[in-house]
Amino acid sequence: MSAAFRVSGGAGRALRFTFDGVAYEGRQGDTLAAALLANGVHLVNRSYKYHRPRGILTAGAEEPNALVAVTRGPGRMTPNLRATQIELFDGLEAKSQNNWPSLGFDAGAINDIAGKFLSAGFYYKTFMGPKATGTTLWTRLFEPIVRQAAGLGARTSAPDPDRYAQFYEHCDVLVCGAGPAGIAAALAASAGGKSVILCDEQTEIGGSLLHEATALIDGRPARDWLATARATLEGRAHVRILPRTQAFGYYAQNFVALSERVADHLAAAHPVRERLWQVRANEVVLATGAIERPLVFPGNDRPGVMLAEAARLYLNRHGVRAGARVVVVTAHDSAYRVALDCQAAGVTVAAIADLRSAPGGALVEAARAAGLRLIAGARIAGTKGRLRIARVGIAAGAGATEWMDCDCLLMSGGWTPSVHLHSQSRGKVVWHEDRQMFLPGPSVQAERSAGACNGAFGLAEALAQGDAAGAAAAGAKSPPASYAVTGDPPQSGGWLGRVATPDDASGKAFVDFQNDVKADDIELAVQEGMRSIEHVKRYTTTGMATDQGKLSNLNALAIAAEKLGKSIPQVGLTTFRQPYTPVSFGAFAGSNRGDLFDPVRQTPIHGWAAENGALFEDVGLWKRAWYFPKAGEDMHAAVRRECRQVRTSAGIFDASTLGKIEVVGPDAAKFMEKLYTNPWAKLEPGRCRYGLMLNEAGFVMDDGVIARLADDRFHVTTTTGGAPRVLHHMEDYLQTEFPDLRVWLTSTTEQWAVIAVQGPKARDIVAPLVAGFDIAHEAMPHMSIREGTVCGVPARVMRVSFTGELGYEINVPADYGRAVWEAVWAEGRRYDAVAYGTEAMHVMRAEKGYIIVGQETDGTVTPDDLGLNWAIGKAKKDFVGKRSLIRPDMVAEGRKQLVGLVTANPATVLEEGAQITTSATPAAGTTALGHVTSSYDSPALGRSIALALVADGRKRKGETLHVPMPGGAIAVTVVDPVFFDPRGDRLDV
Repeated sequence: MSAAFRVSGGAGRALRFTFDGVAYEGRQGDTLAAALLANGVHLVNRSYKYHRPRGILTAGAEEPNALVAVTRGPGRMTPNLRATQIELFDGLEAKSQNNWPSLGFDAGAINDIAGKFLSAGFYYKTFMGPKATGTTLWTRLFEPIVRQAAGLGARTSAPDPDRYAQFYEHCDVLVCGAGPAGIAAALAASAGGKSVILCDEQTEIGGSLLHEATALIDGRPARDWLATARATLEGRAHVRILPRTQAFGYYAQNFVALSERVADHLAAAHPVRERLWQVRANEVVLATGAIERPLVFPGNDRPGVMLAEAARLYLNRHGVRAGARVVVVTAHDSAYRVALDCQAAGVTVAAIADLRSAPGGALVEAARAAGLRLIAGARIAGTKGRLRIARVGIAAGAGATEWMDCDCLLMSGGWTPSVHLHSQSRGKVVWHEDRQMFLPGPSVQAERSAGACNGAFGLAEALAQGDAAGAAAAGAKSPPASYAVTGDPPQSGGWLGRVATPDDASGKAFVDFQNDVKADDIELAVQEGMRSIEHVKRYTTTGMATDQGKLSNLNALAIAAEKLGKSIPQVGLTTFRQPYTPVSFGAFAGSNRGDLFDPVRQTPIHGWAAENGALFEDVGLWKRAWYFPKAGEDMHAAVRRECRQVRTSAGIFDASTLGKIEVVGPDAAKFMEKLYTNPWAKLEPGRCRYGLMLNEAGFVMDDGVIARLADDRFHVTTTTGGAPRVLHHMEDYLQTEFPDLRVWLTSTTEQWAVIAVQGPKARDIVAPLVAGFDIAHEAMPHMSIREGTVCGVPARVMRVSFTGELGYEINVPADYGRAVWEAVWAEGRRYDAVAYGTEAMHVMRAEKGYIIVGQETDGTVTPDDLGLNWAIGKAKKDFVGKRSLIRPDMVAEGRKQLVGLVTANPATVLEEGAQITTSATPAAGTTALGHVTSSYDSPALGRSIALALVADGRKRKGETLHVPMPGGAIAVTVVDPVFFDPRGDRLDV
């Protein structure tokens, strides 16, 4: 292991790690990138399309090249992590990506030689051929090859063993970014006692102060001032500091999403790997800094080419030299500071090549005074070297190219403020031609920007802006803090677009390193008709990778603008999408996976059902008792027994999952008239009515029994799965279409436990338990509701049925649900009543021809299709969906209508979803007449039955149709959908 590039061996303890199976040693506090550089490793990856050798380019989240797969233990492999952000820990295993058979010799590098055939948009223009079996040759043959050859890391197929947490938080001031401006803002905002959250994606707060070697703040080294400021903030109980936490999304009403890496830097497993913070802040201060711009010149992607400030960070923060002999290519003064720091650390600085014709300023003069060679007006011919840069060609002005030996090239095109969060907050960005950058414009939300993201690149200015922003966010009236800064001279310069090259220049000049997009590709896109920058982006894929154009967007804009002959503002700016830096799927999912993927909802009676042997099915989010098997019974035997007992004596059913909505207000009846097809104005309090709800297209959306409790109050029931949809539908119309109506809506689904008692003995079971009303037939007829007590508990009892038998639905407060159920059960056992589940309920309702929305409907079914025209108020002037019911296609011949089917063999149970045809042997391509919606073995009828939607079904009663199946067609006869007790004699007793 070589540590030739470690300045002083590092201050932290030694840590062992491997990269591509080779063992290395780093130091505590290193990133993986820093540790690799310390060991002289520059080649870390292969590029996306051309498989070119790639090295470490940056030191932060903008890194496009050094993407690696990291293993943290069994089942903990994560691809596409940035080596610049991976904290070293003992035993870390990292592997390079997108290469075969090895990083040093990659067969995919043939793509680099064939590069002229892989220009921008090649996949839109190449590999197309005649159609073959409905698909192009591209889809069938070439696309898999291209996808295999190009790409990033491969995902793991193993389940993720880690856990992820999600927190919600509120604060007075949220400060995003903990560099100089962010720290000054947090100090000012928290001075008066305001609650402050300070977050930063780095491992510790400080930003550029962590590698600042020369500047003094208030007469002290920057890092000493930082230590004092950090101690002050940590000592304030109302300040929360979140390192390793990036603010990745800014939403409405100052809602900001943060992703905290909790355990990725730990060798041992941790209870939580990441936390997703969802923060609502009164005020937000954005101090997100700026990103150094790369330069676009031939061979700018070779390993060993690095952003200048990244090299300074590795040197001053990690004690690692990026190279032994460096050349600096710049158009900005900040790179001179890098050259001076490198020289002071013993690095040979062969030359500073400045693209500007007459650079000047304190840093330039300091470089001259230090004896560094300066080449003004430089043009770059390219670089040479196989797996690492060995030479760079530089021409001074119009002179000949000089090829200089080097093992590292540091480049700087100036700085690009990170305005993504300001843009996501809906604030506009403004182009500043004199500074060649976009800066934040007026804020839309309670937000302000400070520091480098606001164009303040000097340390004194950044501290002043941060202090002012923090004080303003907190509403502080105290005088601004005064920070005396020395050793930080002003800096100027900047460059966008291609770098000037001499005549002998050659090689690919890259704009987007991660997507292998060259300057030529941008120009070609414009040449081929792309005028919008969004089209250029998609045609070339620049800025579309995981770095979201952090390094490439402005250079691409400049090249496209020059080719179009327009200014950069005229060309426009691409959208800053969140997350700006990748966030793991696990952080978004949190604990919502496996059994917790959806909330598990259980009724108050669930425990009793489980104790009494019920098997459950999932209905929406609810666990519902499916059937109650006895010893030796399968599902079919249990369901037959339950159905027979309900029709013979009685059955008790848990209907608590039915959606329940209270509609209250002086205009409640008017509202119901508009939302449901049925008339409601004349329904008397104490009576119930079947309600049918349509959407605007006139199709059945939901149904349920609705009870009128008073002139201004309705108890609305919905289907189990439709409750949230119906409530949303009601609220939507109340707020947008009928805002003049005085109505209030309340979901009461979980307030009421519902116990359905069905069967000939239902009245005998319920009567001894009720008080305050009479349930005799004359006093409480079918489709009525009464309020009183059941077992001494306040209750609403509805006389309704979904089985076709005499029935009562007892609504009691959920807390009393099980106790009342047990009392009803005890009374029911005197009459040999049975507890029955959803499967028996389905059988009995199908015997009566009752529909289930979502089973007999599919979003294209009208009331007439279901034979429910009787549920439409003929005198009603309007209701949602009424106009759609008279459209020609809604009343046309041939619509599918609900019918019953019986098979020739009573034992044959049809498959639900099976298609129905006129012929037993339909020709290929024959259009089906319809399909089977429900199919059961009916204990009451002693045979199979089915419901179906069939074209012109009501006209086909008595006709024989066929259900083609793999084992042969099954003949069926079309009958009325009401199979059992068609006159309803058993219901109205």
